[in-house]
Amino acid sequence: MKTVINIKTDKEIKIKAQKIAKELGLPLSTVVNAYLKEFVRERSVRFSVEPEVRPEVGKLLKQASKDYKERKNIRGPFITADEAIKHLHS
Repeated sequence: MKTVINIKTDKEIKIKAQKIAKELGLPLSTVVNAYLKEFVRERSVRFSVEPEVRPEVGKLLKQASKDYKERKNIRGPFITADEAIKHLHS
């Protein structure tokens, strides 16, 4: 027997969730039902939110990662903190 649950959520969250569910080939109702079944089975709730990085920060991180892989724009290693501080002041 099926029933309908009405919930309130932010429109943006709903749209993002529907998009991800669609990418996985699932209707959003299947995702919600899976979470409800897990909640009943485990009798617990886990919250985890990955921080969203601002686009400009993401761009800087990608460039830094690329530079590191190419061994560009990196200094060190420094043996002591004084060495690192001296380098920062140079």
